[in-house]
Amino acid sequence: MQTESMQGGFANAPVDAALAFRAAMDAMSRPGVLQEVVGAAAPAPMSPAAAVLALTLCDPDTPVWLAPLVDSEEIRGWFRFHTGAPLVGRAEAMFAFGWWEELLPIAEFRIGTPEYPDRSATLIVETSEIGAAHVLTGPGIRETASLTVPDVRAFQLNAALFPLGLDFFLCAGNRLAALPRTTKVEG
Repeated sequence: MQTESMQGGFANAPVDAALAFRAAMDAMSRPGVLQEVVGAAAPAPMSPAAAVLALTLCDPDTPVWLAPLVDSEEIRGWFRFHTGAPLVGRAEAMFAFGWWEELLPIAEFRIGTPEYPDRSATLIVETSEIGAAHVLTGPGIRETASLTVPDVRAFQLNAALFPLGLDFFLCAGNRLAALPRTTKVEG
């Protein structure tokens, strides 16, 4: 196994994982609010925020799909070593990592079923920067929040599927924000 695959995990796993999990849950419960996370470094080009989410949310029972730009032997080895998560096709994935264009069409990911809406995928979307261009409303947002999303119409269609649908984390560097399926996005 390459040395690069074994590096980049949490230095103090119990504490770092707890802090990362708290940041991820805070992001999901307060859509559009940026969270800063530290403690993980996957091989390039995966961002530190996406690496933190991988270490926090993925384990041997969570199938993962890697989009082409992050689907390298180094990142595959890093996932195997640090999470044990099985790497699968997009239709079977619980978590998917990559840039927006590579995650398309998002309709190919699991959106849950009426009996089990929680059996849907969460997409960890890499982006160069997280801005505040679009208006967000919904649970967890007092009046409105703002966040730049890669495709307003796709997020609107996703929200219309509720209680089914996908959940999203947007990652840039060591910052992340979440958009659960309950969030409404306006252009």
